Amino acid sequence: MRRLKQDHPLWSDTARADRLKQVLDDLHLRKIDLADEVLIVNPGGYIGDSTAREIEYARSLGKPIRYTYPTRDEEASCG
Repeated sequence: MRRLKQDHPLWSDTARADRLKQVLDDLHLRKIDLADEVLIVNPGGYIGDSTAREIEYARSLGKPIRYTYPTRDEEASCG
């Protein structure tokens, strides 16, 4: 599991943190189901593992995807 910059009580119990992460991951997918398009907030172009899975899920549904910063794929296609 990825560490936070500052510890938080919600993440102190590993089993509880794993359950909470799964609930949040599922919630993000349900939000994608409801969305007309998906905006990826990716400061500096960074995309983590969870976000990458969400992007693939959105693509599988045919949702338009926009990014706040160019990704490596976008930079390569423009160059």
